[in-house]
Amino acid sequence: MINKAVGYFLKFYNRSSIRYTVFISFTSSALLAILMTGVTFYLRFSAQIKATLHSENQNLVEQINRSLSTYLSDMIRLSNSVSYHVIKNNIKSSSISEQLQLLYDANSNYIKNITLFSADGRMLATAPPAMLKNGVSVTAEPWFIMALQRTENLHFQSPMVQNLFMDAEGQYSWVMSLSCAVEITENKAAKTGVLLIDLRYSGVSELFANMSLVGGGYIYLIDSDGKLIYHPRQQLIASGLYAEINEELAGYRDGSYVVKGPNETDVVIVRSAGYTGWSIIGVIPQRGMTLDGFQNILFLLVIFFMYFAIIILVNSTLSRKLTDPVKLLEISVQSVEQGLAGAEIYVGGSEEIQQLGKSIQHMVDIMRKLTDDIVEEQTQKQKSELNALQAQINPHFLYNTLDIIVWMIEKGQPEDALKIVSALARFFRLSLNKGKNITTLRDELDHARSYLMIQSMRYKNKFTYSISADEEALNMSSLKLVLQPIVENAIYHAMDYMVDDDGRIRITAKVENGDLLLMVEDNGPGMPEGMIANLLTLSAVSSKGSGIGLKNVHERIALYFGAKYGLTIESELDAGTRVLIRMPAVAYDEKAR
Repeated sequence: MINKAVGYFLKFYNRSSIRYTVFISFTSSALLAILMTGVTFYLRFSAQIKATLHSENQNLVEQINRSLSTYLSDMIRLSNSVSYHVIKNNIKSSSISEQLQLLYDANSNYIKNITLFSADGRMLATAPPAMLKNGVSVTAEPWFIMALQRTENLHFQSPMVQNLFMDAEGQYSWVMSLSCAVEITENKAAKTGVLLIDLRYSGVSELFANMSLVGGGYIYLIDSDGKLIYHPRQQLIASGLYAEINEELAGYRDGSYVVKGPNETDVVIVRSAGYTGWSIIGVIPQRGMTLDGFQNILFLLVIFFMYFAIIILVNSTLSRKLTDPVKLLEISVQSVEQGLAGAEIYVGGSEEIQQLGKSIQHMVDIMRKLTDDIVEEQTQKQKSELNALQAQINPHFLYNTLDIIVWMIEKGQPEDALKIVSALARFFRLSLNKGKNITTLRDELDHARSYLMIQSMRYKNKFTYSISADEEALNMSSLKLVLQPIVENAIYHAMDYMVDDDGRIRITAKVENGDLLLMVEDNGPGMPEGMIANLLTLSAVSSKGSGIGLKNVHERIALYFGAKYGLTIESELDAGTRVLIRMPAVAYDEKAR
């Protein structure tokens, strides 16, 4: 699939214009550089941010640990004060109660009550004053048992509901018990008692409540068995909507760990709280320690698209600046290819493109010169061919005319011969036409008229002729000597077979659809289709006349005006022949050659 996509891209890339090729190349290179740089900086910054966040969260955990240690130290000092300064030095319980009350009043924000019990569970003193509930066995309480079993230590218990004393308001508070064994004097004898200080749960919860870790983390407190002492999501945990691996974390030493929690992978910071065996647990989602957060990704995307838009704009400008000269050079080359008159090759842009434009212009100049030389050579060749063709016609006509004069002299008709000689002189004057190949239609018709007069004197009583032309056509340009060969063929191949004055030759001229049309018609015997098809080729030569006249006229017109012009022959047996001469209708110019 990837190879197919790459193949399509390379196919499109190879077929693109140079502008899009440059644009795609620049943009792809820039994007690749941005992506590589972005990934490098992302990894670097992500690592730095992770280290910074981790260090900051460790400081926050240390800060809460110090605050908790200070609070616990204050409670321990309070316990020591009660043990050594209140209980040990006083014999009367009334005096102990008074001093306990003083201490309670001074620390009521943190303490729910202070109570002294004997080893057998009797309440000796309490502050504030309170009565034990009926049926409560103090000696069965865990804090009581631990205090007597390990008399040298202080014992902190997990949060619990205060249920020892009767509450007139029926309210029960969450407390954490601090218990220890104390030495009391009863009946002048030293005995062991148990001091219970119920710490208000709010004293600890307030330390944690306003503390949160960077990166969406939080802090909670567990005892040595992993039981929760404080958790910001205590209610969710109690209802089963949230879970922690607190029992597992109870066995962790101080440090930072990456653990798979019940919800996601977290970075866990563990710190032991002094004097208690409790542990402060800082939990930060691993995604919060990197730049993978939604807001961070959104910010990176915005930055990326801003850079992308700038790259598109800059590369579009650069590609246009670099490729516009190439495009202009291409357009100018196309103009030269199309043969537009005066088209020049564009020379501009960078030094390399300018040099390329100059080289192409030099080649175009050479090609134009060579083309002009070829055109001139072809023109001279065509003129030579025209002159050669005309040279074929003039001797042929002269031979026929002289033959007529000789025949008349032999017949004793010198006057008619004189008229023919005069007509012949006029004929040649019009034929020469000052060396020009182009004449007016008027002169070409006069030329044909002179020829017909000469031939009619030879063929007396065999044919009549008529010449008519539209006034518009008389001043049009005509290739000279186009009518005489056709008339000659009409006489030789049609009038020769006529008796008396039955033969007719008619010449008409008109302008139609931008063309000059000359029509030569006779009422001779006509000819078969096979002969018509070959009449304009050398195979049309007959025993009477050279047969090259029609072919020469057709080739001269085609050479001079183009292949679409020339002769069209229509003939029908016993009905006659019609030859149509088609040339472009162009007004005569004295400078025409």
